[in-house]
Amino acid sequence: MLLCIATASRQAAPSLAGSWRMVNDGPVSVVFVLSDSYMMGAYHEANRFIGAQGGTYKVDGKQLKINFEFSTEDSTDVGTTQTLTIDSFKNNKLVLSSDGGTDTYERIDVPTAQTPMAGLWRITGNIDDNGQVKTRQRTARKTLKLLTGNRFQWAAINPETKQFSGTAGGTYTFVNGKYTEKLEFFSRDDKRVGKSLQFDAELKGDDWYHRGQSSTGGKVSEVWSREK
Repeated sequence: MLLCIATASRQAAPSLAGSWRMVNDGPVSVVFVLSDSYMMGAYHEANRFIGAQGGTYKVDGKQLKINFEFSTEDSTDVGTTQTLTIDSFKNNKLVLSSDGGTDTYERIDVPTAQTPMAGLWRITGNIDDNGQVKTRQRTARKTLKLLTGNRFQWAAINPETKQFSGTAGGTYTFVNGKYTEKLEFFSRDDKRVGKSLQFDAELKGDDWYHRGQSSTGGKVSEVWSREK
């Protein structure tokens, strides 16, 4: 299944930052989120997670090149580049083609000045009981979270070993210091789909202080930083 993204062409295409859903007649939902030259996408059916892919991308004319950092469908895709053709991009519709066929996507959200959390984030530390930040060592293994106007997806991955540890995504809100996620898919536990989780959130420059409880009741006290 094709999970892919595009961005503005050199001359005249508006930004594709945001979230896009594949137009199809079947029961499988395919949604990808795009920001800061990174994409993540997942496909699921009702409450059943099926798969996900993600990585960096660039556009060269009408060619979209995606360098995969994770793929649940085939780990051998990690480190490879897929080249797609942008057949059409207008009226919030995107048509992409490859040797495997053609797919159409429709825009479902877009970041604005009112969505300050939009972007690519990486977990960089934990906050102890005294409020001190303990920085995590930066290694090949990483947990990333990608946010757009109102959607999010995180993934725990190691591109060097091609290991995939988990992903989840859905919609989010950020209002008056409260960050709330509603899960639409979760690779580790389909039973948590539909749950809403609220956290205290504070933005300090390029850092996001994230506190609350996980869906299992465990304490969450983390620092995420913008990945550049």
